[in-house]
Amino acid sequence: MDVRAATAFVIVILAVSPMAGMQAALPRTIAKGDQSNIESPTQVLARTEAEWLALWRRHAGDRERPPVDFTREMVAGVFMGIRPNAGFSTTIITSMEVKGVLVVRYTETIPPRDAVTAQILTAPYHLVAIPKAAVTDVKFEKVP
Repeated sequence: MDVRAATAFVIVILAVSPMAGMQAALPRTIAKGDQSNIESPTQVLARTEAEWLALWRRHAGDRERPPVDFTREMVAGVFMGIRPNAGFSTTIITSMEVKGVLVVRYTETIPPRDAVTAQILTAPYHLVAIPKAAVTDVKFEKVP
């Protein structure tokens, strides 16, 4: 999906959402790809440098960790787990506070049954920086 299509998709999602009146924050991508060391489907929020370090080591081992300013930001991550072939992906599209809960909305793309894809194990993920929030409860919501 190109940037214009993704932006239009986010606008449509927000317009038809029951939370459309809430203040939504568009995330800043830190890392995205199809090769993570996190093998099970996982959604996670890192609020501190220590949590971010632990998450990054679990995800990427000793690779260089992207910087995050934890005085203003947090890191949200969605990991699809091991998938049987290429063509799978996930994208975090928004985060917003709703009645004291941080809601992180994301999509997952699954290739059609008849798609021709590389026969290689993948582990799609998306890590984003979002504005720091004082809420304690977090809900990850997959949207179509």
